[in-house]
Amino acid sequence: MAKYTKSLDIIIDTVSAKHDVNTYLNQLTVDGSLVLVGLPPEPLEIGAFNVVMGRRSFSGSNIGGISETQEMLEFCAEHNIVSDIEVINIQDINQAYDRLLKGDVKYRFVIDMASLKN
Repeated sequence: MAKYTKSLDIIIDTVSAKHDVNTYLNQLTVDGSLVLVGLPPEPLEIGAFNVVMGRRSFSGSNIGGISETQEMLEFCAEHNIVSDIEVINIQDINQAYDRLLKGDVKYRFVIDMASLKN
């Protein structure tokens, strides 16, 4: 991560577990923004210097409506912004949940809706 220190304009933080956001704040340029959309169950500690010294912003956002979601998807498609996912069939949802409880998940699960027909 040292390669990207003070080089990013925006970070969208989707982590829904306690984590050190200060590590990510340090990756932001002057006037950069970190937007938290994950909902960690515990409060996050934010170092004041990590925000003030670079005029960085730390904000949060809940899910948007359909038009906002569509705009975001179009933006991502236009700029080739992708995420790592693991596609599962609906029939495998219990195994996926067990893996989640064991911490055996590297990416977000996405359910293949075509598997509902099976």
